[in-house]
Amino acid sequence: MNKIVSNIKKYKKECILAPVCKLTEALLELLVPLFVADIINRGVNGGDTKVVITDAIIMVALALFGFGFSVLGQFFSAKAATGFSSEIRSSLYKKLLAAPLSATDEMGVSAMLTRMTSDVNQMQSGLNIALRLLLRSPFVVAGAFVCALLIDAEISLIFLATIAVLSVVVAIIMKITMPKYVKAQKMLDDVALSARENLTGVRVIRAFGAENDEIAAYEQKNGRLEKFQNAAGKISSLLNPLTFTIINFAIIALLWGGAIKVNSGALSQGMTVALYDYMSQILVELVKFANLVVSISRALASAKRVRAALDLPDEKDEIPSSDSSDEYIEFKNVSARYADGSMGVKNVSFKVKKGETIGIIGGTGSGKSTVVNLLSRLYDVTDGAIFLDGKDIRSYSLKELRKKIGAALQRPAIFKGTFRSNVLPLGGSDETLGYAVDVAQARDVVNAKENGYDSVLEQNGRNLSGGQKQRISVARAIAKRPEVLILDDSSSALDYLTDLKLRRAIKSLAHPVTTFIVSQRASSVSGADKIIVFDEGEIVGIGTAEELEKSCSVFREIVASQTGGEKNE
Repeated sequence: MNKIVSNIKKYKKECILAPVCKLTEALLELLVPLFVADIINRGVNGGDTKVVITDAIIMVALALFGFGFSVLGQFFSAKAATGFSSEIRSSLYKKLLAAPLSATDEMGVSAMLTRMTSDVNQMQSGLNIALRLLLRSPFVVAGAFVCALLIDAEISLIFLATIAVLSVVVAIIMKITMPKYVKAQKMLDDVALSARENLTGVRVIRAFGAENDEIAAYEQKNGRLEKFQNAAGKISSLLNPLTFTIINFAIIALLWGGAIKVNSGALSQGMTVALYDYMSQILVELVKFANLVVSISRALASAKRVRAALDLPDEKDEIPSSDSSDEYIEFKNVSARYADGSMGVKNVSFKVKKGETIGIIGGTGSGKSTVVNLLSRLYDVTDGAIFLDGKDIRSYSLKELRKKIGAALQRPAIFKGTFRSNVLPLGGSDETLGYAVDVAQARDVVNAKENGYDSVLEQNGRNLSGGQKQRISVARAIAKRPEVLILDDSSSALDYLTDLKLRRAIKSLAHPVTTFIVSQRASSVSGADKIIVFDEGEIVGIGTAEELEKSCSVFREIVASQTGGEKNE
């Protein structure tokens, strides 16, 4: 919770001033029944008009001052709550970008988004109402009891019993509802995930005519969430009627006991009315406190989920290592597991000279992408070590390592903006931009748009084809002028001719680039200096295309499946 509390500390002044203002308002309210009693006793019963006028003016002044303090309290609590929620959202966003992919993969994007929206909103609401009522309501209840005690000790026992019974009721309902709100937020994650999947995959759903099935599945999840929230809400809704019932019985007991004392002369009519006013104040404040309990229950449930996200580890930066290698790149007995414990790659070893082009091929799920993700430390090795330029990659800072590597990954990420902002996200010259676009064979993509480099690209590249998005992604990687270039199935949507031109352009770059081409196409890796064949997370063959045709049955099967049994030329 320290990470959450640290965000509240930034608004320490508001968090102090808000309760102080509300407590001052409450104190002024506690004085009002005493003036009402004075008006009845000395003004009405005593026939003193001056007392009535004087006390009425004082009560109006108390109301005006109370209103002023109330407004100030609302202002400070709202400022603290909105500022706190803004800080928490920023912290969650930074964590999302800083956490290892293995951790965010396990939590899920939809769960992170729910935490940044619904959970933070619940925390904001909870903090806002807590600053206003968490001290004010108990203060009014305790103050009303003390005032009743000073007026009549016997009658005050009714107040004490009422407060005790109500406290037990609130505690029981809070204990029941809080775990339910935690579960409800988890169910909300599932609903959000379902909506996200359906919206991103809407074309596939429509292509298969599966709209009704997906709507039914979504409504089923949403219905379960609705029923569960209704069940939790019903329990929470018991607070108000139970509170009113208990208070009304207390008022009956108060009036009955007060009437007896008035008849005997032990208590004045004015003081009886004052006691009734204090009981009414307790009623109002306990109703507020009941709603406060519900809001805080939800806020605490959400805070636990936010804390779990904030407690995700950051990517490990430099890890000192004395190991070294004579090769430019070397994988030495590398193994890696996914977050669920399944094996990604196992005992992978190979060496790469500077400037070589390495082809990586294999079936779906064979570990091809895992290998190149390990090189850029998107995931870390479980066993073994990877060396770059003679040093263990864990000895580099992440910034230094990734500066050396340019990557166009399987799913091209196109951000809302322009060609320029997508290819040069950190800025750069038109010369660099043109160079990268030409090498990536994306010149025709740019020319087809009216405003050239400054043409608008929609989110996820909705106004681009699959092949166009891939070429923009490749251009972004090349614009870094990296020492190592990773093309992870980044030409799968390209025609064979464009794919060939792209590989030739990369091969003829002025500066030596060590290139990894990950592909399921045998033709895409056939010209590589070395081809590494993967099967079920292990290397089953290394060599040129000609060598692998003779020595590797998996490679022969891949080639045969793509050439109709004819040898790939």
